[in-house]
Amino acid sequence: MLAQGLVDVALVPVIEYQRIPDLDVVPGVCVGSRERVRSVNLVSKLDELKDVRRVALDESSRTSATLVKIIFREFLDFEPEWVSSAPDLKRMLAENDAALIIGDPGMTFSPHDFKIFDMASLWRRHTGHGFVFAMWMIGPTASAEARAIDFLAACREGLARTEEIVDFYQPLLDLPREELQRYLGENLSFRLDDELRAGLDLYYQLAYKHKLIPAVKPLNL
Repeated sequence: MLAQGLVDVALVPVIEYQRIPDLDVVPGVCVGSRERVRSVNLVSKLDELKDVRRVALDESSRTSATLVKIIFREFLDFEPEWVSSAPDLKRMLAENDAALIIGDPGMTFSPHDFKIFDMASLWRRHTGHGFVFAMWMIGPTASAEARAIDFLAACREGLARTEEIVDFYQPLLDLPREELQRYLGENLSFRLDDELRAGLDLYYQLAYKHKLIPAVKPLNL
């Protein structure tokens, strides 16, 4: 919708900044993780990633699907076969060695009998950096009102109302309250600082190196 000019502003997977022309990025705020994100997982029937030969990718993922490919190509030095799939873990693993699953489905599946590789943790292990999954982006025809939105204030407001958010989602996700508090308060990072920015820059460089994007545009903040 942002690419088509149907909305002024959107929360966008960071890889799409490199694919959609003429976007501006809202500075200072993001959806990222410093060490363990909890909701973006590569779930495997095998104990070692080096033994994986076929991976199902959640079709709702863009940034994370690119991240998985970078992990295999750059750090494991081989590439499995990729299959796009709806986020149904049982079906994904019926015919594949591993499955990338994100968001609510990535938090609510039963982990028994599977090896879970948290994608932010994998990135941290190989690079020493945190990872940025999404940022607010503004289209070229956005109104002055849209450009004047104080996203940092909105971020502060959301963080101040974490308990309300947990109250709403706890019965929907059927996860322990303490787990949701940790997810919002510890697993996720909402401020783009120098450390997360360094991880984002490296991600773009490696995406370009492995021909997953056509070029690296500097962030137009």
